[in-house]
Amino acid sequence: MHHNPRLLQNIIDAIPMPVGVYVGDNLKIELANAAMVKTYGKGNDVIGKTYLEVVPEIEKQQILDEALGVLKTGTAFHAAAKKVDLAIDGVMTEHYFNYSFIPLFDQKGEVYGVLNTGTDVTDLQLAKQEVQHSNEKLKMAIESSGMGSYEIDFATKKITTSGSFDAICSISGDATNEDLIAKLHPDDLPAREKAHKEAEATGKICYEARILNEGRPHRWAKINGRIIKDGQGSPKTIIGIVQDIHEQKEFQEELKKQVESRTNELNRSNRDLMHFASAVSHDLREPLRKIRIFNTILRDDMEGSASGKSEKYLHKVAQSAQRMENIIEGILAYSTVDKTLQHIEAIDLNEVIENIKIDLELVIKEKGAVLIASDLPQIQGAPILISQLFYNLLQNALKFSKADQPPRVTITNSTIHIGGEDFVQIKIKDNGIGIDGRFAEKIFTAFERLHSKDQYEGNGLGLALCRKIAERHNGKITAAGEKGNGAEFTLTLPLEQKADTI
Repeated sequence: MHHNPRLLQNIIDAIPMPVGVYVGDNLKIELANAAMVKTYGKGNDVIGKTYLEVVPEIEKQQILDEALGVLKTGTAFHAAAKKVDLAIDGVMTEHYFNYSFIPLFDQKGEVYGVLNTGTDVTDLQLAKQEVQHSNEKLKMAIESSGMGSYEIDFATKKITTSGSFDAICSISGDATNEDLIAKLHPDDLPAREKAHKEAEATGKICYEARILNEGRPHRWAKINGRIIKDGQGSPKTIIGIVQDIHEQKEFQEELKKQVESRTNELNRSNRDLMHFASAVSHDLREPLRKIRIFNTILRDDMEGSASGKSEKYLHKVAQSAQRMENIIEGILAYSTVDKTLQHIEAIDLNEVIENIKIDLELVIKEKGAVLIASDLPQIQGAPILISQLFYNLLQNALKFSKADQPPRVTITNSTIHIGGEDFVQIKIKDNGIGIDGRFAEKIFTAFERLHSKDQYEGNGLGLALCRKIAERHNGKITAAGEKGNGAEFTLTLPLEQKADTI
């Protein structure tokens, strides 16, 4: 080496890994390739300086002692993935190296120097640590969650497990795949076979099965897995998790029973309600029939002698009785909506509005209300329900009027096209107390009231019924307005119904 140092320098410069040669008791740097100079991180001027002068931080890390030990004993030293702190460009950084100190012998067989080689494995070591850390976190998560993980080797059929796998599946750690299959309830084996068959295409396994426990009731478990293939595309292993879902299954079964029980109760309640509505309607018919009969008798008795006012009142009694009969029939029909279909008929909306004006004649006169309606089209629907819909909307407009201002209700309409069908869009606008925009949707909820019964009478069902009727006719209704500045209801109904009944 002493006779041809340039040759040795050329050789080590060509080596991509860090290489350095230290000679003498003070380990003077006689040769160092570019990779080693970069590893030192102290600049290019290193030849002729001692190892400790260039890298003083090695003294406290036993690295200097390792090099001196090789120089003294002639025995090489090797370190694998050892942590080394180096000051690179003045900044202390953490590295991991596979490095060696190899003795160099002269012609007399005496050690005159040390060859230092190394490989920076920092990235690899950090990756290993990250994987190990991730595995530890995953293991902790699985254990804390009560789940278990497993890995099945296709070649050996052996199962490697962790977490709660053994406890859930009631098997020992050295069990085989056949042992696990034997633990499954026979009725659940088809589910397993189906899941594995589908996994041939998807690579994913997912099924639920009951685990048999000796001397104890079975428990439900959910098995999830993924097939890992080798380089040739052949299945190599299955990795996955198993989860105890017995309590969840029991909860689902109990919930199912409760739903069935509540459904039966609801059906029974609905039947009772229909019977009640039928009975009440029937009971109301009889006194109403007597009112109409006695009104007719009274009109006949007073024929020719009744004053103009009496004739007018008798006529209004007859009209009100007829209106009451229509309402009773409508309630009865609507209460049995799931039982009886409503026949579709052509409806003249202008006639509907005029009839409602007659029904509301007294309140219109009392409040000095003005109703202005544009020419409305003819639509198809259930006459009783459509009449009830408009009656509720107009009655609302009159009811929620301002105390110091006569009600003014305007009805306009236009034809629109939705999904290739023709619809009429009717807007009913009033000048009443208005609607707070926050409650524009809430008012359509059954029994929902924005005002107390002391202020405005009603049962909170009117607008809810309006929405039901509109939706029954494949339409919709919305509300808008401002508090203190009137309300506007937009009713959208198809001109034609697709079926003969609704």
